[in-house]
Amino acid sequence: MKRTPIQTDTVPAAIGTYSQAISDGHTLYISGQIPLRPETGEVISNDIVEQAGQVFDNLKAVANAAGASLNNALKLTLYLTDLEHFAIINEIMAERLQEPYPARAVVEVSRLPRDVLIEADAIVLVNQDQ
Repeated sequence: MKRTPIQTDTVPAAIGTYSQAISDGHTLYISGQIPLRPETGEVISNDIVEQAGQVFDNLKAVANAAGASLNNALKLTLYLTDLEHFAIINEIMAERLQEPYPARAVVEVSRLPRDVLIEADAIVLVNQDQ
């Protein structure tokens, strides 16, 4: 199988030795996205609702760049600096994704890049009905 890197300027550029996403033509592996505004590279705000919305926007943009849809996500991993935000994340996922929802893990971590409150990565099925 061929590994194809996915690169889009609709999300902040990868900083470091990784790709925004990699696809094998069937599955898309999206690297962790934090709540950075694509146009400025700055953190959107200190509000968990706005940060989570931006993270999902960034995941969606990478999926779309690969010709896929975030609604075809198989697995999401969410990293939160405070599990008290768990219910808020559930609400945002229900607004942003269609059923059946993907498998998911939510992990509390001590710190994330740029001191954001949330990061998420995804595994998405490609070449499916959008």
